Amino acid sequence: MRTDRLQQEYGVELRWSVFPLHPETPPEGMELAELFAGREALIRDMQARLLQTAAAEGLPLVERTRTYNSRLAQELGKWAENRGKGDQFRSAVYRAYFVEGVNIALVEELRRIITAVGLPLDEAGAILAERSFAPAVDADWQRAAELRITAVPTHLSGGKRLTGFASYDEFVRLIGESP
Repeated sequence: MRTDRLQQEYGVELRWSVFPLHPETPPEGMELAELFAGREALIRDMQARLLQTAAAEGLPLVERTRTYNSRLAQELGKWAENRGKGDQFRSAVYRAYFVEGVNIALVEELRRIITAVGLPLDEAGAILAERSFAPAVDADWQRAAELRITAVPTHLSGGKRLTGFASYDEFVRLIGESP
């Protein structure tokens, strides 16, 4: 994640929002082939573009065959932001999901991530049990619907949008085009 570089070089303030990416995915996950049944070429093209862009940007990424439900990770991410560890948490979830292929719907995996970023496990357990940050995630999902966001990542700046796994230069162009 190159957000710190954008903030330093261009003085932009970034706001992270979460999105309901396939919220129907069960806790055990789902094969991408099942999720995109009949659209296998779409999976191949998407994976190729993701891998190419990640390699060009020096980001670790491996080809995936499964998707997992990210709702609980999103709720914990909102909590981590409140604790001043949002970037660390997002980076750890990215690595777990996109590099290690971890099922981020599983509480035990989320507990491992929480520990790795130095957040208190007991507090995280209470957050999950009470679903304390569910309203914050619901608000982000509602905002995404109002903005007609249909894919992730989507980046907004000055009324313009950039959708998809993008290069750093594409972000710079987005910011440069904004009023």
